[in-house]
Amino acid sequence: MDLLKRTTALLAVTLVLGTAACTDSGDAAITDRVKTAISNEPGLKKTKVSVSTNEKVVHLSGTVKSRGERAVLIAVARKVEGVKALKTDLAVTPQQQPGVKPQQKPRVEARGKRELQAQRRVTPGVAEPRY
Repeated sequence: MDLLKRTTALLAVTLVLGTAACTDSGDAAITDRVKTAISNEPGLKKTKVSVSTNEKVVHLSGTVKSRGERAVLIAVARKVEGVKALKTDLAVTPQQQPGVKPQQKPRVEARGKRELQAQRRVTPGVAEPRY
């Protein structure tokens, strides 16, 4: 009978300590699995993204090259076992090719703008033209 009580007490203590230890290591394990899943994805191997986990909620942060890459990162992280929710702080910053200037809006000539305004002015006593 004494052996049964000791075994039961030892089992209870082991379960309590094991459960307490799993909550922190569970988050670390999820973080490792998400990082591994990202590195195994062919289009994401060169991506530099920070991954952290708190209470099974994964947080992705960093910069990505396109919205498509961002969408793939989110999809890969969501598929990982143990992920309860996902937070993202991923900024999309497209890479410029060397020698290519970014497109700019055409400049509006100030003189042309003034001329249009002068044409639209209504002079007193003169009817406004109808188009």
